[in-house]
Amino acid sequence: MPRMLIAGDKFKGSASARTVAEALSRGIAAAAPEAEVVALPIADGGDGTIDAALAAGFVEHRSAVTGAYGERRDARFAVEPASGAAVIEVAEACGLRDVSAARLASGALDAAAATSWGVGELVLAALDAGARSVVLGLGGSATSDGGLGMMRALGMRVVAADGAPIDRLDAAALRGATFDASGLDPRLAGLAVQIACDVTNPLTGPDGAAAVYGPQKGLAPEQVPEVDAALHLFGAMVERALGAEPGAWAEVPGAGAAGGLGFGALAVLGGEMRSGIDLVLDLVGFDDALVGADLVITSEGRLDAQTLSGKAPAGVLRRSREVPVVVVCGSSDLTAAEVRGAGFAEVYELVALEPDAAACIAAPEPLLEVIGRRIGTALRSG
Repeated sequence: MPRMLIAGDKFKGSASARTVAEALSRGIAAAAPEAEVVALPIADGGDGTIDAALAAGFVEHRSAVTGAYGERRDARFAVEPASGAAVIEVAEACGLRDVSAARLASGALDAAAATSWGVGELVLAALDAGARSVVLGLGGSATSDGGLGMMRALGMRVVAADGAPIDRLDAAALRGATFDASGLDPRLAGLAVQIACDVTNPLTGPDGAAAVYGPQKGLAPEQVPEVDAALHLFGAMVERALGAEPGAWAEVPGAGAAGGLGFGALAVLGGEMRSGIDLVLDLVGFDDALVGADLVITSEGRLDAQTLSGKAPAGVLRRSREVPVVVVCGSSDLTAAEVRGAGFAEVYELVALEPDAAACIAAPEPLLEVIGRRIGTALRSG
């Protein structure tokens, strides 16, 4: 009896990873009813990581937290009760996707003012729920505060020379500021944190948080050097206050991720940077599910050069070892030579069935079922 493992990511803005897997499973069952199909929805460490954890048996929790612009919002996280492993997505607390339509329409984004405070609140909520370890998914944040808000929510005091608390990055206020970590929640000392991150940006400089990601979050061109300077000063002060060598955390690849939250998680949470897709594959038990598989099916909305540099399909391909891997996508920018050179056995595109991309996005499930039938038929025929 052939065994297929579906380990795919979402089609962003169209279908969740679970929906993709279920539609493919229906198609396979229609063409090859004797096949055993194991569905394992995954993500690359960003949006969708909580959903992947829930599909793997984690329990959903919700907590009211502070959003990027101070609004109260309901945020999710997931905990596996037996192990105490928790999954937190930064975007649940301060995601750019959740910035109000009115703010977006009015151009009132200001990444210099947006706060990561809610991320700290989510960490505390996970501790309250019994978490002993955390996977922190970076990506999609609306902030550029270097983790200042998160640190303050966790109990760190950041005080200007005049005694006023510092609630946003400002180089003038940071000069002469003091940092007091004595108020950090003591439970953090026993919390193992792995940071899901697939970018290599340092905290500051031409490849840093402000220069690379700030403009998409609302930083005006003239603000970029100001915020970069503030991040540099902030990073140096935090490292000095916590007894680290200069650049010990600020220069780590990934420190600039999520507006510098990578730095904050390294410095205050003692986090370890990991590939997002590898973290998720470990989290959902991919290696065990792979045993005995004759074929692996992975997925992503758009297959392109970025896919090959570490996104979900590339991670699945790498971990599948000798098992053939086919990828299902909405559309692909890769040539046949690039696909085969990467190691994929085949690519199935929705736009090959329905040339209208908008129609594919609006109703992907029937097309996915057709592709599932084709995969099932191909497996039966060898």
